[in-house]
Amino acid sequence: MKSPAWVEEFPGAITVCDPTGIILEMNARAAETWAKDGGRALIGKNALDCHPEPVRQKLLQMLENHQSNTYTIEKNGVKKLIHQAPWFENGEYGGFVELSIIIPVELPHFKRGG
Repeated sequence: MKSPAWVEEFPGAITVCDPTGIILEMNARAAETWAKDGGRALIGKNALDCHPEPVRQKLLQMLENHQSNTYTIEKNGVKKLIHQAPWFENGEYGGFVELSIIIPVELPHFKRGG
């Protein structure tokens, strides 16, 4: 499946899985992020097999219950926001999308009125 140019060139990693965890798509940044594990060769593999416990169980829960999961990580001085959310097509559950975006270590937080 060919992604639109903006998805392919988006400066964050985008990985799309089906309802069982099979990786369907990765943009260029995701392929680069996971290069040492196979990059785009991971397409067709199960994301569950790429994660140790207890992360595997968390992913299973997300898949079974169509849940979102959001957190930040920091590795080698690089901080990332990870957002995993279900996706749907014509109202039918399709699996989940993971967005991984590099963010500043110190991130401003604003409360808006309303």
